[in-house]
Amino acid sequence: MHSLTVILALIIAALTLTLGPAGPPGVFFGDKVGHLVAFAALAAPLAWRYPQRWLPVAVAALAYGGLIEIIQPHLGRSRELADLAADGVGAFFGAWLAARARLAWQNRRVG
Repeated sequence: MHSLTVILALIIAALTLTLGPAGPPGVFFGDKVGHLVAFAALAAPLAWRYPQRWLPVAVAALAYGGLIEIIQPHLGRSRELADLAADGVGAFFGAWLAARARLAWQNRRVG
């Protein structure tokens, strides 16, 4: 597994499994934007490394988000379907974008 992915997964776990504010104060849907960005960042390194496998990378990142949502109520946090949806949008967008960028970069180097 890509070391950057492991580091990002640990940071996401620390931020989502500890008690604390649910996003930046005063930002409407800030928590959901945070989930989207975090899971896009999580999926991007592996999708960059393996652009042909971006879809399984996105599914794995979404599954990780699902696992976090299952664990959260046991640690005093709430389980939210909207968080999981934001994780999924971020994971799929991040993986897709990284894969497209990598393929474009490879084609530019070859051509």
